[in-house]
Amino acid sequence: MSDKEIKEIFETGLFIGRIKFDEPMSAHTSLKIGGPVEIMIFPEDVVSLKNVLVVAKMQKIPVFVLGAGTNLLVRDKGLEGIAISLKAFKKIEVIQDDTEKNVSLFAEAGVLLKSLINFTKERGYSGMEALSGIPGMLGGAVYMNAGSFGTEIMDMLSSIAVISMDGMITMLNREEIKFSYRSSNLPDDLIILSANVALRKDTPDNVSRRAREFLKKKVLTQPLKERSAGCVFKNPAQDSAGRLIDAAGCKGMRLGDAEVSMLHANYFINRGRASSKDFIELMEAVKIKVKEYSGITLEPEIKIIGREK
Repeated sequence: MSDKEIKEIFETGLFIGRIKFDEPMSAHTSLKIGGPVEIMIFPEDVVSLKNVLVVAKMQKIPVFVLGAGTNLLVRDKGLEGIAISLKAFKKIEVIQDDTEKNVSLFAEAGVLLKSLINFTKERGYSGMEALSGIPGMLGGAVYMNAGSFGTEIMDMLSSIAVISMDGMITMLNREEIKFSYRSSNLPDDLIILSANVALRKDTPDNVSRRAREFLKKKVLTQPLKERSAGCVFKNPAQDSAGRLIDAAGCKGMRLGDAEVSMLHANYFINRGRASSKDFIELMEAVKIKVKEYSGITLEPEIKIIGREK
């Protein structure tokens, strides 16, 4: 199907948003790495998103839903099909605030975690403070059960709304979703639209103070201002991937412009023009050294996508 035909379909009045062709994914990931995607679509509402999905399924076009690109490595050859950005889905609303202790929020998948945490600080809603400093959007955070300092998204989740690739919208209660460390059992063919979050009432000063304390700890121990994709490997049981990488002598290792951070060994930094090849080869080299040192095989936490050839 040609670019012109795709554009004509989405200009029929059934789609509100933007469409780009051969869009570099490096412009949409925190690592600033990645080749072009054939079609990138920015729907403005759920109806437009649904129509994109229906057309893509009819035309057998592969679809990838992009969050903030903060836990993502896109290969240099880029992506086939359509990448969908939900950055326009950023509504936050208070659902319930009529009890002495509890409050419920509604937030769309494209809300940045930083924005959601700022919302809770201003109103004195407690429960998300430990997630301060985690980049990305709420949808991706739910999908991968993002967490920090012993707190995970699953701890505050009440329910989520999802849409399937054929455009069907469903509500899932927290009990229907199986979460584990940095993952969930949500299938790849379900797109998170929004989440309902249960928090506790406190004062804005208390919530802000705790959030600042957690963020300060992260700033001191994690290269938050560098171009990275967050933690590269999952923590193995009863240990820390960062500690193992450091102990294996990998801090400062470099391939091309991809480098193991000197501040936190489980962060790999793009020092300039790192390619996905640099990054993946550095991951493999670190895995080998950690295996030789400890006998433990590290598993990736970041998601790697795109054409291999």
